[in-house]
Amino acid sequence: MARILVTGMSGTGKSTVLRALEELGFQVVDTDTDQWSEWVTLEDGSRDWVWREDAMAELLDTTPDLFVAGCKSNQGKFYPRFDTVVLLSAPVEVMLERIAKRTDNPYGKSAEERAEIIQYLEEVEPLLRASADVAFDTSGPLAGVVEKVKALAD
Repeated sequence: MARILVTGMSGTGKSTVLRALEELGFQVVDTDTDQWSEWVTLEDGSRDWVWREDAMAELLDTTPDLFVAGCKSNQGKFYPRFDTVVLLSAPVEVMLERIAKRTDNPYGKSAEERAEIIQYLEEVEPLLRASADVAFDTSGPLAGVVEKVKALAD
């Protein structure tokens, strides 16, 4: 087993893949909660949802076998602490359709947030792709994606 970060844009299936891995008995942490992430104000006055670095450091200090999901601007600081960084991606139409249908996360429901997601796809995903060890397209069946991610832990 290993420490594996599953990252990607909203709607690519990070949380869904982690839930499936958890059902298979793996330890997982989805960082889209106040336990793992917090809002900070940047120098330019904008706000950013980032990992709580103390909490993430403690998690990675104490948990050797783990799947973590998230997409935060400060996650790169932790890349050396992961054995593998996995990028999940999907076509924008697939992402927006998933976001419209999901009931467990309100982000992406407004026109403004959907535009933001498209902007992030253009600006942020290339950075994630450049730093990921492996990338998987999640537009196909969930079981296949889960198997590919699970295989990285062997």
